[in-house]
Amino acid sequence: MKLIEVVAAVITRDNKILATQRGYGEFKGKWEFPGGKIEPNESKEDALKREIKEELHADINVEKYLTTVDYDYEKFHLTMHTYICTLINDFEMVKHGEEFEHDNMIWVENEELDNVDFLPADKEIVKKLKKTN
Repeated sequence: MKLIEVVAAVITRDNKILATQRGYGEFKGKWEFPGGKIEPNESKEDALKREIKEELHADINVEKYLTTVDYDYEKFHLTMHTYICTLINDFEMVKHGEEFEHDNMIWVENEELDNVDFLPADKEIVKKLKKTN
């Protein structure tokens, strides 16, 4: 089975959490926490800052480690290292070629996270967030 290792940002602002809706691929339309793959010789924190800069044109502070989720999807195994982050600057959705990285984004209050149609691995992050608050 293919192994994929990524980082994800739980970006908080005004007691809300950012969720992004995938704009492409097999999971198009599902919601997730933004982030992406770690490049060779890149720290997890640096990968997260780079990915958020690429996806959202935003700069973040990586505040603290939250959890690592291991999840078996049908075609691959995902290891997702998740961090609590805050914005340094505001952002806008960015088009990548002919596709948007994200179709939409929303700010969600913690108690409303269960109402969002998150990808299965991201649902594990939601469980952790609910336990810590």
